[in-house]
Formats: sequence, C-alpha cells, structure tokens
Amino acid sequence: MVDTIQVDRPQPKTPPPRKRRRRRELLPYLLILPAVVLELLIHIVPLLFGVGISFLKLTQFYLRNWTAAPVAGFDNYRLALDFNQAAGQALLHSFLVTLGFTALVVGFSWMLGMAAAVFTQRSFRGRGLIRTVFLIPYALPVFASVIVWSFMFQRDTGIVNHVLVDQLHLVDQRPFWLIGENSFFSLVIVEVWRSWPFAFLCLTAGMQSIPQDLYEAAALDGAGVFAQIRWVTMPMLNSVNRVVLIVLFLWTFLEFTVPYVLFGKSAPEQADLISMHIYQNSFVTWNFGTGSAMSVLLLMFLLVVTVGYLAVFGRGSHNA
Repeated sequence: MVDTIQVDRPQPKTPPPRKRRRRRELLPYLLILPAVVLELLIHIVPLLFGVGISFLKLTQFYLRNWTAAPVAGFDNYRLALDFNQAAGQALLHSFLVTLGFTALVVGFSWMLGMAAAVFTQRSFRGRGLIRTVFLIPYALPVFASVIVWSFMFQRDTGIVNHVLVDQLHLVDQRPFWLIGENSFFSLVIVEVWRSWPFAFLCLTAGMQSIPQDLYEAAALDGAGVFAQIRWVTMPMLNSVNRVVLIVLFLWTFLEFTVPYVLFGKSAPEQADLISMHIYQNSFVTWNFGTGSAMSVLLLMFLLVVTVGYLAVFGRGSHNA
C-alpha cells in the first residue's frame, strides 16, 4: 500500500474582527466621497466665491485681476435693498413680478396635473397613449420647445394671432405677445405648458398607491366622483402634494432658461423675473458685486421659505 502524504495548505489570513468592523464602518463614507467632492466643486465652492464677490466693488475694470477690486462691505446689499433708489425699486419690482408669476404657474400646473391624473386614474382603452402625450412637454428639450413658442407668439406670422384674429375673430388687431403687458401672460403660458406634466407625473404615481377598496367603500356610502376626490384622493395625496408644490415653487421662482430664450438678454419690464434681473446686473451692466449681492439675498429668501414650509407641513404630518 502506498501511504498518502497530506500537505498542509496555508490558510488565507483573515483580518481580525476589529479591522473588519472598521472597514465596514468606513465603506459608506468611501462610497459617498466622490459625490461629496463633486458637490463641493460644483456647488459649495462657487457659492462661497459668489458670497465673497458680493462684498467687492467688482466691475468690468477688475475682471483681469478681480482680487484687486476694492472692498465694498455691505454697500452692495444696501444698494439692492434701498427702495428709494432706482436699483432697489427695480429689484423690488422684479421680485413682485416673480411672486405673481410663480403663484400663477404653480397654481395652474398643479390644477392641470391633478385633473389629468384623476382623468387617467381608472383603466380605459388608450390610457397609456394619453399619458405619453401628456408627458411630451416635459420630455422635450427646453430650448427647442421655447423657440417654437416664440415663433408661435410672433405678431404677424405667429399661429396664435392667426387663430385669434383670422379664425376665431376674438380680437380686431394683432396683439404683441413678446413685448409689453402681454409678455407676462405669454411667459406664464409657456411655463405652465412645461411644468404641469411634472405635477401630473408625481400625482399619478401617488394615486397608484391608493387602494381601490377605499373608492368602492365611498361609492357604497353614496359618494359621487367629486366626493371621492375630496374625501379619498386628496387626503391620501397630502405627502405627494407637499413635495410637488415646494419643488414647483423652487423651480419656477428660479426659472431662467424660458425667459432668456423667449425674450433674449433683456426681458420686458412686465416679465422681468428676478433671475433675469440678476443676470442683467451681472453680465449686461458688468456690476458683479451688486449682482452677487442680489443672488445672496435671493438664496436667503428661498432658504427661509423652504425651511418654514418644511417646518409647518412637516409638523402637521407628524401630528397626523
């Protein structure tokens, strides 16, 4: 008989339990490290630079060496908040225009999104196609869609005036839509057209989690369609509505792309949103210090509104 020789193979070394536990504790931090670095480079560092520039008298004369710009202290903030001066009055006007614009856009976007979500809640033939059509404005590139709207709003060749004047005969003269008082309403129309599919998408997703048993029980109790929406749909969508409204508010209040493409670098006074106003002060008149101060004031306002909104409605959700 041949004796078998057993060879002891070296066993892999395992780290001690303390080292393994330490590695597991460090793994989440290592995974989020790239996101933290990118957040610092893309948002935090430019934000700090903007705050620093707001305390300088930085104009076009100091662009080559912006560190040599004289210190302004709080003069830029005083100029922006002095409503007795032209700069302060213009900023206040822009702020009020933006508030009205935001209220109309958020309100109409939510109502249209809610109506479309309720309409497509129950299954019927062609529902998927209708939902896809509803989402087209949200999926289209912003520049392309707004440029199309600008052609539609042209006074002499636009389809809007063609329908209103030549087809429906609602007005006698062709109105201007991109200048004057009508510019505000044209901006609201374009922004609502772009924003309401987002509300529709979020509300539709929220309605999918509502049990059908609740609607059946409400129907047995004699509740009609509107009563079911009032007592079943709306309470179940409270959390979704809170998120949709704050997101729409922030997006709309900071909107820049739509007015810039629709009106160019200089928006009409009636449609002078605060984002366009800050852009003009910074990159048209080359007063970067004042523009940065306005940006910081805008950031502080949005922080106060957001924190207050979350505090009020967050407390209400916990109490419920």
